Amino acid sequence: MAFQCQRDSYMKEFITSVVSCAPAELKLESNGKKEKVKGFNVVLNDTILFPEGGGQPDDHGTIESSLVLRVTRQGPEALHFVTSALEQGQEVRLKLDWERRFDHMQQHSGQHLITALADAMLGYKTTSWELGRQRSSIELDTATVKPGEMEALEAAVNEKIRAHIPVNVQLLSKDDPAVEKVRSRGLPDDHAGPIRIIDIEGIDANMCCGTHVSNLSDLQVIKILGTEKGKKNKTNLIFIAGNRVLKYVEKSYSTEKSLTAFLKTLPEEHVDAVDKLQKTAKRLQKSNLTILRDMAVLIAQDFKSRPDRGNFFSFHYKDGDNEFMNIIANEIGFKDTVIFLTVGEEKGAGLFLLAGPEDIITEFGPRVAELLQGKGSGKSGRFQGKANSLAKRAAAETLVQEQSRRRSAGEE
Repeated sequence: MAFQCQRDSYMKEFITSVVSCAPAELKLESNGKKEKVKGFNVVLNDTILFPEGGGQPDDHGTIESSLVLRVTRQGPEALHFVTSALEQGQEVRLKLDWERRFDHMQQHSGQHLITALADAMLGYKTTSWELGRQRSSIELDTATVKPGEMEALEAAVNEKIRAHIPVNVQLLSKDDPAVEKVRSRGLPDDHAGPIRIIDIEGIDANMCCGTHVSNLSDLQVIKILGTEKGKKNKTNLIFIAGNRVLKYVEKSYSTEKSLTAFLKTLPEEHVDAVDKLQKTAKRLQKSNLTILRDMAVLIAQDFKSRPDRGNFFSFHYKDGDNEFMNIIANEIGFKDTVIFLTVGEEKGAGLFLLAGPEDIITEFGPRVAELLQGKGSGKSGRFQGKANSLAKRAAAETLVQEQSRRRSAGEE
């Protein structure tokens, strides 16, 4: 079956009825983590919300006041996941997130146009594509592209957009001879109903379930950002279409203004200016590492030169690193001396190193890590790791120092 969103991709509101509503769960990603959400899968008599498929993400929108969190296709039906139950037979109003839909239409129709002309002009077949959140990619069946080919392809694509060429939708039965003449990567196993053909007049006819513009002029413009190496013997063509081009230009200009103010150079000099800054930063970093290593040696030598140094040494340095701490430990030696070192913000995150006699380190290493809200591991008289908070550093130091004192006094 063809849904209303496929018959009229420009419809923004629609009234239909509820066929069924069943309890369901959905995994949603939030802050990089997937969480299970309980809700309901709603089947409607028809829908203007496109279910994910054909490389195109699903639509967003509402059914009455309920947000539709996901739309998927199951055979001939579209499942709308909502968090509130709806009554079977209930008449409902659907509202479409038009900005998201139109963006998807522009990218999807843009892909069809690029794919058709890349084949006709260059002989590069499309093997797959991805509609990304910020930019989209088309996988071309070629290991490399020649200089100037993408520029020529972009010019041809935009010429077709300016020509106001219509994009039509045809519904054909499986046994229609015309089906054999259209471009296709095959039908899904659970396909039901007529076959939908997207026909860019005089340019391309392709099987597709997605939503598309009705005229290439609605694409506005296409920018091919470049190509990159894909899977074996494939090349990925990266592009943006329509409103994404405007947003890209706006963001690029904003970045250009910020860089101009920061670098105090003209836009055409930004690359050279950043290159000089990077080289300077690398030189300073190398110099800083040398100073840091020398500083670690001097700290250790200073402790060893003290006549009353005892068998415990503790030190914190904000700008150190693991190498800094290990140099100190190695220079002092920890066969008979307990060494507790930390680097990082005084009450923030950082690194720690506990070194000394193995029996002390084995017992107190994990306890120090716990006090510093971190994790670590140890062997051969060392226990080191990351600290999520150095706020209790003093408590950790006291714990280890007391054990060193008791060992020195023979109280164990």
